[in-house]
Amino acid sequence: MHKMPEKGRAWSDLRDEMIDRGSGDAKWRDGKTAVYVFNAGEDVAAVQKEAYTLYMSENGLGPLAFPSLKQMEEEVVGMGLSLLHAPEGAHGTITSGGTDSITMAVKAARDFARAERGLDGPANLVAPFSAHPAFDKAAALMDIEMRRVPVGTDLLSDVDAMAEATDERTIMLVGSAPSFPYGLIDHIEALGDLAGKRNLWLHVDACVGGYIAPFVRMNGAPIPPFDFEVVGVQSMSADLHKYGYCAKGASTVLFRSEDLHRYMVFDCSDWPGGRMITPTLAGTRPGGAISAAWAVMNFLGIEGYRHKHGLVTKARSAVEEGVSKLGFEVLGEPQLGIVAFTHKEADVYTVYRNMYRKGWFTSLTTDPPALHLMLSPFHHEVVDVYLADLQASLAEAGSEKTEGFEARYS
Repeated sequence: MHKMPEKGRAWSDLRDEMIDRGSGDAKWRDGKTAVYVFNAGEDVAAVQKEAYTLYMSENGLGPLAFPSLKQMEEEVVGMGLSLLHAPEGAHGTITSGGTDSITMAVKAARDFARAERGLDGPANLVAPFSAHPAFDKAAALMDIEMRRVPVGTDLLSDVDAMAEATDERTIMLVGSAPSFPYGLIDHIEALGDLAGKRNLWLHVDACVGGYIAPFVRMNGAPIPPFDFEVVGVQSMSADLHKYGYCAKGASTVLFRSEDLHRYMVFDCSDWPGGRMITPTLAGTRPGGAISAAWAVMNFLGIEGYRHKHGLVTKARSAVEEGVSKLGFEVLGEPQLGIVAFTHKEADVYTVYRNMYRKGWFTSLTTDPPALHLMLSPFHHEVVDVYLADLQASLAEAGSEKTEGFEARYS
């Protein structure tokens, strides 16, 4: 058990020790990390840090005490709703991250089903196999049955199979834009039609895509309808700290109307402290996460985001071309910042281990086994380095014993 020191230490010493401790962490500043961190450049990082510290001590729990934060949150949410084709009267909240956003959307859908549909007793949620585990977590917390449906051969939501999985106790359908494992946008329009016919709540998990897909579309890519443009979509989750390039932790949970949003809010007055209203899973919300999101979005604007995301898609295209020449097969037809690719002959887990030894910290999929990259603007500068190391790692894998999934941690 680590005990607190009797006397404090100088900050200069502590700072040096913290920097030294980080020397063994993933080298994201060098572009060698394609998960967890979104490197949009030093200009954005500087805005993040200064804007965060300006409101680091303020608390998003108290809008009456800090009306500045309330105004910034409303403006950030407004920008998100506007980008995602929300109608007049739409509403939303900044949360701590995608899991928070998804959990609160599930809570809203459950309470809506109880109040508006008369649901009493067990409930279930129907989602593609590729949907994020945050839905499983939310379902476990609220004792909701999670029904995962296999994806089609295109690795996208199988809408017919999902329809068969629904019943009178289904509170939510889920589609991803895109799914994290494959980086592919589900059949949101078809899911919207299904939701309309069955009178079901459709949630689109755009935690990854919400703040990149609109700009990629502006840049000319044929992004299919995936947001509130699809009439059946009732709620969305979109992470600011991913492709919004804002400071962690910040996400948005968005609703088609204020009436739907109200089902998310927790309101308690039966205790000695008076009435407490919290819109998210957390009570206290760091003011810095809100202020940094507001600052970054205004710093970049539409023009800045289009430029940054243009670098991301160029990097993805270069990766696709490069890995294909090495004998890998790209999964599906990615359009945003995620790309996953498998190999018919080489063991990708062994390749991953070799890349890890060269300093690359990326991700994997297990079904099918594939290498997985979530790209940032900075990766545009290091694609050639990645592909050279991948070629070497692939060659090394050909002469090594296959050790399986867990070998990546060796």
